[in-house]
Amino acid sequence: MIPACQLCPRNCGVSRGETGSGVCRSGEQARVARAALHFWEEPPISGTRGSGAVFFTGCTLGCVFCQNGEISHGPNQGKEVTPEELSGLFFSLVEQGAHNINLVTPTHFVPQIREALLLKKLPVPVVYNTSGYEKPETLKMLEGLVDIYLPDYKYDDPVLAKALSRAEDYPQRAREAIGEMVRQVGLPQYGEDGMLKRGVLIRHLILPGHTKNSIACLKRIKEEFPGVPVSLMSQYTPCGNLEQFPELQRPITRREQQKVEDALFNLELEGFTQSRAAKGKNYIPDFHSFEETQGE
Repeated sequence: MIPACQLCPRNCGVSRGETGSGVCRSGEQARVARAALHFWEEPPISGTRGSGAVFFTGCTLGCVFCQNGEISHGPNQGKEVTPEELSGLFFSLVEQGAHNINLVTPTHFVPQIREALLLKKLPVPVVYNTSGYEKPETLKMLEGLVDIYLPDYKYDDPVLAKALSRAEDYPQRAREAIGEMVRQVGLPQYGEDGMLKRGVLIRHLILPGHTKNSIACLKRIKEEFPGVPVSLMSQYTPCGNLEQFPELQRPITRREQQKVEDALFNLELEGFTQSRAAKGKNYIPDFHSFEETQGE
């Protein structure tokens, strides 16, 4: 049991037994919805053979527009795994050719992930793929075990963060977390094959009707994290119950995308932009095929 859980900034303080009553709705054991090669990350992450993505269920943030809402908002999704089983999943993905092991939404299972990573050293980089809503003290539990941090910086506006993710403190918390990530692994280091081997890459998803927030996020990254590249994502697809958020009921427009991309270039930020074709529900993983994706 995890007594008085305070792994994330929510600081629920709940005792996580067999079932979870905190914001993440997670119990004592790690729960995995999908483990498979994933080809839709940034080129230095997915490469030619795919990233070994392990999607954990539950989430500490709970954005209203979440594309993975099926597993992040719903309780008891996926399959419980022990640290030994989780380590086995990692090595199964390595055997399938994964360039790295990509831990997707891992925050609320950091102790279990740490235990799994300590069982046997992986021969490929470990990627920590997160919303950015983290506590530095939790991230310190993974120092020396994670090679690449892939955080979001979703909001620079506390009011917007409160409205869409019930986390008014998100901007400050995310900046503190990213600072700790940079301290641990530094600026990006690439191999001869162009794959990211170590470092931090910050993601930002452009939301319809909120280009001012996007530009503010880019300016903040430039100011506080010089040299850290940005992945600017335009894949927003309306998902979930958005009745109270009419501006989110449509994809972003070409004009909105161009406006934010222009800001990225004008700020001379290094990084990636995304094709408008890389959007839609076809790009959302199938979370009903856990058993089929583990390999033999």
